[in-house]
Amino acid sequence: MSENSLPGQARVVIVGGGIMGASLLYHLAEEGWTDCLLIEKGELTSGSTWHAAGQCPSFIADYNMAKIHDHGVNLYPKLEGLTGQYVSWHGCGGIRFALKPAEVEWFQRVASVGKLIGFDCEIIDPAKIRQLVPWANIDGVLAGAWTLHDGHVDPAGVCNAMAKGARQFGASIVTHNRVLDIRPRPSGDWEVVTGQGSVIAEHVVNAAGCYAREVSRMVGTDIPMINMQHTYIVTDTVPEFAARDEEMPVIRDPYPSSYYRQEQKSALIGIYEMENSKECWTHRGGWPEWESENELFDPDFDNIMPYVERVMERMPFWRELGIKRVVCGAIPHTPDSNPFLGPAAGLRNFWHCNGASIGIAAGAGSGKYLSQWMIHGDAEINMAGVDPRRFSDFAPGDYTRAKSHEDYEHMYKLHLPGEERPAGRKARITPLYDRLADRGAVFTEANGWERPKWFSPDGREEEIGFRHNNIFDVVAEECRAVRERVGLLELSSFAKYDVIGKDAGAMLDRISANRMPRRVGGIVLTHYLSPEGRLNGESTVCRLGDDHYYVLSGANCEERDLSILRRGIREGDHVRVENVTNDYGVLVLAGPRARDVLAHCTDADLSNESFRWLSGKEITVAGRGVRALRVSYTGELGWELHCPMDALTAVYEALWSAGREHGIAAFGTYALNSLRMEKAYKGWGAELTNEITPIEAEMERFFREDKADFVGRDAVLKMREAGPAIRIVYFEVAAGDNDVVGGEPLMDGERVIGITTSGGYGHYTGRSLGFGYVPPEYASPGATFDVELLGARRRVKVLAEPVWDPASERPRTGA
Repeated sequence: MSENSLPGQARVVIVGGGIMGASLLYHLAEEGWTDCLLIEKGELTSGSTWHAAGQCPSFIADYNMAKIHDHGVNLYPKLEGLTGQYVSWHGCGGIRFALKPAEVEWFQRVASVGKLIGFDCEIIDPAKIRQLVPWANIDGVLAGAWTLHDGHVDPAGVCNAMAKGARQFGASIVTHNRVLDIRPRPSGDWEVVTGQGSVIAEHVVNAAGCYAREVSRMVGTDIPMINMQHTYIVTDTVPEFAARDEEMPVIRDPYPSSYYRQEQKSALIGIYEMENSKECWTHRGGWPEWESENELFDPDFDNIMPYVERVMERMPFWRELGIKRVVCGAIPHTPDSNPFLGPAAGLRNFWHCNGASIGIAAGAGSGKYLSQWMIHGDAEINMAGVDPRRFSDFAPGDYTRAKSHEDYEHMYKLHLPGEERPAGRKARITPLYDRLADRGAVFTEANGWERPKWFSPDGREEEIGFRHNNIFDVVAEECRAVRERVGLLELSSFAKYDVIGKDAGAMLDRISANRMPRRVGGIVLTHYLSPEGRLNGESTVCRLGDDHYYVLSGANCEERDLSILRRGIREGDHVRVENVTNDYGVLVLAGPRARDVLAHCTDADLSNESFRWLSGKEITVAGRGVRALRVSYTGELGWELHCPMDALTAVYEALWSAGREHGIAAFGTYALNSLRMEKAYKGWGAELTNEITPIEAEMERFFREDKADFVGRDAVLKMREAGPAIRIVYFEVAAGDNDVVGGEPLMDGERVIGITTSGGYGHYTGRSLGFGYVPPEYASPGATFDVELLGARRRVKVLAEPVWDPASERPRTGA
């Protein structure tokens, strides 16, 4: 077959020849999947890759995204030697400026992530910055985060090197051939229709960059992404650069919302406008003509010049330079700035590899970890934050547009813990929203849902930051109300499904690690495993009828778990799965007085004998039918009340009115996290991820090896026999003014031994608590080591049991 001829068949067809597609092709072929084909409608790199600035920063505080970036920083310097293709790696390092004390604290967190991953991040003072960048005016700069080994690369060169390396492994590339349609076949594979004919493929990957949404629509889906205009300027030769061999580090500076660096012997200045940011191709709804290649836009000089002037304040010796060229091109943005790496919702073997706003930096790692997922069924890192199914179908359109503009304009603005940004809010609200707001609710967002985070008793606003703040006592009082009296929380953001049919139980047993409830009214917690035995999902299941199961998952898992459930149906099964997430609101009533409050509003028998812990019934509350589940994430007596959305207000007000004599209080997710940490309840997406098996997470009580074969069973048994390399630990942290949040290193002396996953302050017990993973020799109760929090070491002690009600007497009996 000639270099550019189209084969009739391939295991994988990748649509798009930018950095994301080329990287995926390279990594698939490197892993042994050489029967892979990349199809590009123009030349390689001709979309948004060719005009990228090529930045490759290590500086990032998100542990999993930092792993993705780190792979590029390590691979790119070696790629030219591996492939013989020009790459032009510049390992000049980078410095991020801190202008506020909170930004210095953030630097300490990034430096801790560096210890976990292995990149060097040194927090340096202004004197050291002057030494490294002697021409800079650093007035107002408190510190710098110096990432020593990152840099920048020629974007077209690195993309072509990936492509060349993929060909050397045996993969194929066809250019100047547009994909016209993608059609599912009855056999379960795909027909990819192109201008040169069709290819039959087992897997199809949408790596179409600027065109990704259009390609997604070919298979009847959509993704929440837009294309933003981004401008950078290259100046004439800088005499100071011409006079020396050493290259200045890349500077990232919140003051002008810009990055600036040396580009050969010139200066390069990239601007992220803090207002009036612009989309590309607005005349076509944000998407380019298919004929568009290597397209640039007219820069808005009026909009960017104030930022350029600020850069000149920083680098005054650039003021007299002329401009060699101006590049204004398209870059994709998603609502949360993370790329889309993973399966499309509801489709078999259709994948996304797109949406990276820092595409060159993320390109190598995106290809590596997505290829692992495709080949092995799991990746080495937690993929939840990049899974395309993290957004539900409400997201494309106005929500994405608002969030993506905000993300672009805040590129160099620190997003502090507790900060609630306004764009795209109220995308998914319930009839209770205004009532809760009137009662002081401060909302946070999950998959578009607004849910109460805490309640302000006196109109105060949270003084956001990394340390205990002015609402510390407010949250403590919410926790006290739940522990001593009764609390009420609206948590309608749960993903909810009805699984109905005579084969429903068998299907759920087949895809779940736990056994489905044998009796009507039973409730179980179960997990969906990958073939490799890793945790791919978690649901609470209540059997409401002989052939009716009510399945609940986390808010961000709505599309993913719907896909898992529907994919579990075999031909001939009498099962239907209905997504009823928007149909039901949820109220959490919890505390020692919960039974007394609910009894005022229902005729149902709520006694322990009639309504046992971990059981569910359809009852009437305030005259409306409610699915009542006796479960509680707080560790107290409680019910989740799932009612039709139009009944939510009536049920809430009835409970609130009945609860007044019992001291009822509203509480939010801040308090919920504190209460669950005291009970040592593990969290999905934190302790339980696709990196982890039930053995490592000590969730074996939900793993029923004695039932008929189910997905992942044999792999978990094999791991049990071999013994896990890591184990989860629940621990207490020595007192301080901040707590574990997840992603911090656990240390034995100077050696990193593990990572935290989540944590928080247990307000009722007065203890700072956390979860993490460590080698088994550190997992015994009483073991001690350190955690690094905001640059300071704190002692950790492994606990044998929850610090609150370890025997779970309170939720069982209400005692």
